[in-house]
Amino acid sequence: MASIALYMPAAILACLILRWSFKAINWLWLKPRRLETCLRQQGFKGNSYRFLYGDTKDNLKMIQEASSKPIHLSDDIVGSIPISVYAVGLSKPPLNPLAALLAKGLASYEGDKWAKHRKLINPAFHSEKLKVSDNMLLRYLFQRYEELDGTNMMPAFHHSTNEMVCKWEKLALASANRSCELDVWQDLQTMTRDAISRTAFGSSYEEGKRIFELQRELTGLVVQASLSVYVPGWRFETTKMNQRMKALYREIKASLRVIIKKKEEALEKGKNAPSDLLGMLLESNLNATEEHKNKRDFGMSLDEVIEECKLFYFAGQETTSAMLQKRARDEVLQVFGNENPNLDGLNHLKTVTMILQEALRLYPPATVVNRTTHKEEVLGNLTLPAGVLVTVPILSIQRDPQLWGEDAHEFKPDRFSEGVSNATKGQVRFIPFIWGPRICIGQNFALLEGKMAMPLVLQRFSFELSPSYTHAPYSRISLQPQHGANLILHKL
Repeated sequence: MASIALYMPAAILACLILRWSFKAINWLWLKPRRLETCLRQQGFKGNSYRFLYGDTKDNLKMIQEASSKPIHLSDDIVGSIPISVYAVGLSKPPLNPLAALLAKGLASYEGDKWAKHRKLINPAFHSEKLKVSDNMLLRYLFQRYEELDGTNMMPAFHHSTNEMVCKWEKLALASANRSCELDVWQDLQTMTRDAISRTAFGSSYEEGKRIFELQRELTGLVVQASLSVYVPGWRFETTKMNQRMKALYREIKASLRVIIKKKEEALEKGKNAPSDLLGMLLESNLNATEEHKNKRDFGMSLDEVIEECKLFYFAGQETTSAMLQKRARDEVLQVFGNENPNLDGLNHLKTVTMILQEALRLYPPATVVNRTTHKEEVLGNLTLPAGVLVTVPILSIQRDPQLWGEDAHEFKPDRFSEGVSNATKGQVRFIPFIWGPRICIGQNFALLEGKMAMPLVLQRFSFELSPSYTHAPYSRISLQPQHGANLILHKL
């Protein structure tokens, strides 16, 4: 008996080691080889599976090559975009734990948890005050005013855009020829950050500036981490990058916690109805909890609300010819003259809307989305076993000549002159905000921001590409100009 008791722990340990070893071998070799064999039998081509690293080194090399040289405006960017692949979810692939530090929230959840969060967040975007239709969306935002100088009242988007345009006016008027050259990309990012702060959190950009700076730094580190194979447990290593990422995560979380606590206290004391997205989210969360007798399972925890706020910030800062410019300006001046944009007028900007849609077709915020099969799926003549990663190449689909014609790579807003349905012939080929039940919940928010910004710019400026502009779109989580967007602005 003594000998059995002596060897029992060793036997249990040996069984655990064998089980772990089999799981590791299956994960690293047997499963990938089975999937490869199954797919090749159905005609799929590509590189053979390579142990542990797969195509990571090849992808990194292509990213470095694509980022090292600009392209011409007329070039097809599909083959030159260094793609950052991230998961959106037949269901979503599991997040790299380090990447999860950036933002989780609604975009990364599945199943019942996704359904619960979508239901709780919907009132902030699709309530009676903020319905899917552009008209209701605009009407809601124009009801939310902010005092600017004690007498004038303007909606948040107008305030954010107006600050940017006034800055440009000062630069142009300081020049003898009433023109200036600048990289507008930085100012556009500032505008979108300010707008998301005002409309989502009711705070100015200056108050949230630190959060954006931290998010930007964390994004760079996440992209860097995503270019290498993640080894389970690696996040616990005390490397300089891991420590910095965790420090950024803690500081962002602490800053958002303060904002949320203030909103919750005001809501509990009954101070005013919520007038921003966070306030409406907290109200929806509180109502859901009270309706189910304060059972927390039906609402979000503080940490879950923080993750949704991080997603607000992250999404807010990462998304949005001479004759054509004249058409758009003439339309704006015909509708608004020199007056500020108003609700009814924004709904009649057909040319401006066409320009926004064509820009989103050629340069969608996300270039790809991924989904994973968790059971055998049949797609047309293909049978995909469980465990296959399926990529939806948004950029390729929206620039495919077979779907859009031989001019697919050209900027031609008139293709949307009869609306998206006519342009796509009723097929799902225009998907800058994805499609289906997981369509981006903030798409109307983003489109409104563009509709507000363009009239204010066109009323005051004509513009042209600067000779110093370098065309080098690249994907850093979202599609961005690698070397900025240098324009020459002429004050009208």
